Amino acid sequence: MKERIESLLAEVQNFGSKTATEIEAFRIEMLGKKGQITALFNEFRELPGDQKRIFGKTLNELKNLAAERVQALKEATEEQTVQNSGLDLSRPANFSQLGSRHPVNLVKNEIVSIFKRIGFSVSAGPEIEDDWHNFTALNFPEEHPARDMQDTFFVGREPDWALRTHTSSVQVRVMENEQPPIRTISPGRVFRNEAISARSHCFFHQVEGLYIDKDVSFADLKQTLLFFAQEFFGPETKIRLRPSYFPFTEPSAEMDVYWGLENERDYRMTKGTGWLEVLGCGMVDPNVLKNNGIDPEVYSGFAFGIGVERIALHRFQIPDIRMLFENDLRFLEQFKAAH
Repeated sequence: MKERIESLLAEVQNFGSKTATEIEAFRIEMLGKKGQITALFNEFRELPGDQKRIFGKTLNELKNLAAERVQALKEATEEQTVQNSGLDLSRPANFSQLGSRHPVNLVKNEIVSIFKRIGFSVSAGPEIEDDWHNFTALNFPEEHPARDMQDTFFVGREPDWALRTHTSSVQVRVMENEQPPIRTISPGRVFRNEAISARSHCFFHQVEGLYIDKDVSFADLKQTLLFFAQEFFGPETKIRLRPSYFPFTEPSAEMDVYWGLENERDYRMTKGTGWLEVLGCGMVDPNVLKNNGIDPEVYSGFAFGIGVERIALHRFQIPDIRMLFENDLRFLEQFKAAH
């Protein structure tokens, strides 16, 4: 065994190769399951105790030397391959250009985050809706202008399917499948058949909210919206509620936040009043509750709808709503620093 160990030591020390294939073949020949060094270890187990003391140390040195030799040759081969490739590893890395969040998503995510903190879940639904979920269940009368083709994108020849005009249709689906208490928000894209201009577009985004439980009052609605306004616009933000009309709420209101009149832009944005309209809201109409299998004698609730684009335009001082949807990189790259 002594002669075989010395022979393999010399072979390992003298082995040299510049190809990964030859190095791997040498490793298998020496250290593989059927390799020569492995075979010596198998024979070593059968030796008497006195001979194990003689050959044990030398055999381990042979194994370690073979493993080190293989590893050194592999590293040298890899380094030579890199050098031959012409790559300059000392040059700074060319990092891929990172994208940025869209201003609409920035505002929408912040709104969703605020309402999730006070227990609202997030619901989603289809953008193509039937008449029941988009109109009838929400107390839209037959003669309501929203049912006119001048205001709604209908799909197909029959006016039974349309691109949803609000995410209230998602709230209908929630009420159909859940029992109160219900507390949910529905962010998403909606569609209106409107002329595209600097102030309006044929599609935009909403975050609508719904809360239904026993003894829900208008005071609960006002306090919820005040919390949102002060979290989003600042702790000193003031709000006001003005009477309005929506088919699915009664009473209905529009909420303004006090923006201020510190400069010419503020006068222009608020039309000289200092107040900026940000959402519509109201108490859920009893007919809507009935339509969705909820007893209005037991439960009450409130709903609200926030226009995401309007807030985004004001927050980032964007003069034209069309800029949000033209995919102009010169515009979108301005929001890289935003979270």
